Amino acid sequence: MRPHGNPQTLEKRRRLAVRLLKQGRPYRAVALEVGASLSSVVRWHQAYRKKGRAGLNPKPHMGRPPLLSNGQKKTLVRMLVKGPLEAGYSTDLWTLKRIGQIVRKNFRVNYCISNLWSLMDQLGWSCQKPQKRAKERREQAIRYWKQHVWPHIKKGQSAWSPLGLPG
Repeated sequence: MRPHGNPQTLEKRRRLAVRLLKQGRPYRAVALEVGASLSSVVRWHQAYRKKGRAGLNPKPHMGRPPLLSNGQKKTLVRMLVKGPLEAGYSTDLWTLKRIGQIVRKNFRVNYCISNLWSLMDQLGWSCQKPQKRAKERREQAIRYWKQHVWPHIKKGQSAWSPLGLPG
């Protein structure tokens, strides 16, 4: 299983392991210290002996390149932070469909909904459901009830006993 961390962090870990091995530490001790398996430390050491520092460089990622560049992703985040109202929508709620429209309009890139979900996760955004509140909700009446009525009900509960007899 691939360890957590970005390629630069993992490269630092490999370089630290080789440095510790050069100091004469045993493979097992190095593996424990850097949080890697024994076989990984041996493999890193062999790569270092064979190719030098270049043997410890991160491997290039295989697969399709991302549809949006890092700069475009930063621009997208700035647009999302401004809010949907600023983008011309009637409600202050981002949906994946709306985000997809923004991406299509501004970057000419088409994402399916599931890939948009992954993109939002990469950018540190998460699904947040808005609270459902009744349209008839009266905030002032609720505040009054919480401040004046609820404390009396709450106090009355401690004085209650079975059969209504005093404690």
